[in-house]
Amino acid sequence: MKKFCLGIVVLLAISSAAQDNYKSPVPSKKQQAWHETEFYLFMHFGPNTFTDKEWGTGTEPEAIFNPTQLDCKQWCSTAKAAGAKGIIITAKHHDGFCLWPSNFSTHTVRESKWKDGKGDVLKELSQACREAGLKFGVYLSPWDRNHPDYGTDKYNTVFAGMMKEIFLNYGPIWEMWWDGANGEGPNGKIQEYDWKRYENIVKQYSPNTVVFSDIGPDIRWVGNENGIAGDPNWNFLDPDGFKRGEGAPPTDTLNQGNYRGRRWMPAECDVSIRPGWFWHANEDDKIKTPRQLFDIYIKSVGRGANLLLNVPPDSRGLISDKDIVALTGFKKLRDESFGNNLANDAKMYYQFAPQDVSFQTVDSNGAFGANLQNFMVEFPQKTKINCIVLKEAIRFGQTVRKFRIVFYKENKSVGEIKGTSIGRKRILTFPEKNINSFKVFLEDARGRDNISNVAAYLIDDKLVEK
Repeated sequence: MKKFCLGIVVLLAISSAAQDNYKSPVPSKKQQAWHETEFYLFMHFGPNTFTDKEWGTGTEPEAIFNPTQLDCKQWCSTAKAAGAKGIIITAKHHDGFCLWPSNFSTHTVRESKWKDGKGDVLKELSQACREAGLKFGVYLSPWDRNHPDYGTDKYNTVFAGMMKEIFLNYGPIWEMWWDGANGEGPNGKIQEYDWKRYENIVKQYSPNTVVFSDIGPDIRWVGNENGIAGDPNWNFLDPDGFKRGEGAPPTDTLNQGNYRGRRWMPAECDVSIRPGWFWHANEDDKIKTPRQLFDIYIKSVGRGANLLLNVPPDSRGLISDKDIVALTGFKKLRDESFGNNLANDAKMYYQFAPQDVSFQTVDSNGAFGANLQNFMVEFPQKTKINCIVLKEAIRFGQTVRKFRIVFYKENKSVGEIKGTSIGRKRILTFPEKNINSFKVFLEDARGRDNISNVAAYLIDDKLVEK
């Protein structure tokens, strides 16, 4: 075995002896950047905020939209304080109301009483995000219950025009969100969406934007609205033969991805801090607690997905104090849990397959290539831990499909845990162990393992799922 000291981040890009002919897809640069965003806020805001509905009919009078204290800087300061890295706003929900004065609709903020029709939520929020250093994303519902052209080919031009307006006037747009929810039909209007046209507009006007939908093309829905990713969770999906909405892949496929998929299409976990997506006064006592949010974080980000947490502004146009308290508590739990990596002062031992016992530098980040079989983290003294975090260098793909961690106390095994996928980040919690070391066995991988980081923590026992 070879012996190396472990720093805050240990970079290894390593080949496995257990190989097959499958070659993992790899993320594009914009997908890699999306993975690093990890946690960000969703904000549902519009006429539903004032009508106490979740799905508007599209017949609501524009005058009903009239927030009295709208402050996008407060939204951004709330996001920053929560440790979120971006905001996605419902620029147009199913009711068709546009939070910007679109030239392709007469159901917009321009027709409302807010700021005498001169307001523009997208302008204010995009500027506030830039000033705060947050990424700015836009939810744009394809389904439109208001627009007179919906159900005809003219609507494809309308939707395409709206996308162009957003990209040209409020960019850069980091993520474009296409909701698969659709209740069309009762009024006789059924739309044939020109998805290829929409995708080409993204490529032409905003090529660095990642697009979310049931089947991507860049990011996939996780298959539920609970914020929970599958275990295992593969960053791959084969979308051929499926559609957005009712023709989407089965829920378990969206939740776990395709084990040997051909397209890199990671999961985004959306969930609301409240029972509903829009703000409702009667839900002020039903806000998720910091511990509940932390559990969702472990089961989303901790399974290699991203977490999109909905925090809806109220009818004033502000994030409510009760939501802020929950977000602040959630941030405090994350900071306390992951602020002290107990592996920083540990030593790491690597064991390689006989055919390759040498390290080879493979990139400028100091990663090394070798046929790694397992590695051991040895603490300077007996150490209590109940959480281990593993990461793969996903720029090389996702390759580990089975691993095992064995704990040692005075050179004797005192238990083990098993896992499948790792991906960008895998957070494993377990009953507290007072140990001298632990060893990670990479038992099955597709070609090339890419373990990039290992960390160990002692978190509050109440946060460990029993």
